[in-house]
Amino acid sequence: MGTILLKRSLGAALLLAPVACLADSSFEIYGFGMVDYVQAFDRPNPNWEASLRPGRIPYDQDSVGSPGQAVLSVRQSRLGVNASTLAGDSQLTTKFEFDLYGVGPDEGQTTIRLRHAYGEWKSILAGQTNSVFMDGDVFPNVIDYWGPSGMVFLRNPQIRWTPISGEQTFAVAIETPGSGVDSGNDTTAGDPNTSADNEYPDLTAHYRFGRDWGHVQVAGILRQVGYDTPGGNDGKPEDSDIGWGINLTSVINVMKNDHIRLGVVHGDGISNYMNDGGVDMAPDGNLADPDYQVVPLTGLLAYYEHGWSDTYSTALGYSSTEIDNMDFQTDDAFQKGEYASINLLHAPNDKVLMGVEYLFGKRTAKDDTASYDRRVQFSIKYSFSSGNLL
Repeated sequence: MGTILLKRSLGAALLLAPVACLADSSFEIYGFGMVDYVQAFDRPNPNWEASLRPGRIPYDQDSVGSPGQAVLSVRQSRLGVNASTLAGDSQLTTKFEFDLYGVGPDEGQTTIRLRHAYGEWKSILAGQTNSVFMDGDVFPNVIDYWGPSGMVFLRNPQIRWTPISGEQTFAVAIETPGSGVDSGNDTTAGDPNTSADNEYPDLTAHYRFGRDWGHVQVAGILRQVGYDTPGGNDGKPEDSDIGWGINLTSVINVMKNDHIRLGVVHGDGISNYMNDGGVDMAPDGNLADPDYQVVPLTGLLAYYEHGWSDTYSTALGYSSTEIDNMDFQTDDAFQKGEYASINLLHAPNDKVLMGVEYLFGKRTAKDDTASYDRRVQFSIKYSFSSGNLL
């Protein structure tokens, strides 16, 4: 390998390394530039105009303005790096990837958002990537950024062990905990100053069986969900409960270009792991002594993808998340989120994608108030990859 290429890819410092070592290494830069034009027919949450997320549809849509909004967004655009090198007798692989879709304190902004940052050597993975509790392969071929509400979807810092891999895979991990706690109506129960209390990591595991026809995966989670009261005496009142969940997913290959993507998840206190959901813990029981409990949740996903030709395809499906509200949650608390879509995508080659998609979203509150987000999205994506730079 010549000196010029080394300087471009690794910098002058690596000029001191033996050139023969680079034969065991690879370095790739990849990503895409993407623009979405969204024409919403209802009034979405101003911070979620660029994507459909039922849980963020306003309870009172009149409070955020008149129906119909247009937005052009580049937040889906992505940049990533894959690297691999020989470490001892095994390959060490690393990945770093981000997009521009701000969430949390950056909601509504076009700003850097970390997606993946991890390394894997032999059977041990360490860093942030897809949770062991999720199955990323059931995410359908939609151009909306956020995607179906009723699937487990969380990229989480973790330490993962995969003792079995291949057609059959078994993995187990400890993952960073995170809980959403609803204080309820502070005139009837709870304390408005309560916050999540995460004392132990979450334990996750999955088993996957794959063949030419597709795959089936069953995943489980066991976690402690708790709350305390900052500013109270020793952080009290405080309490905790056990959260658990089972996630069953499958992808079935039909004919040459068609796929069925299915998922059902159920558990208590697992909203934090859902692509869209409610809270993990909320007050229940009696007025004199409210008891914080983990909130039951059920999620569903069913999508069918059909290839009309080598360059045209359609994805059609429905997804929902439903929780069993606690007695002392407020009337506007999230109860059910529904998501449906149909699209027509055109990929003239492996670097260009164009598509149009109709999306339907519905949010139902504890008091059965329904709010809607109906929209059409047009997207263009241009992808690139450097290939191996070493």
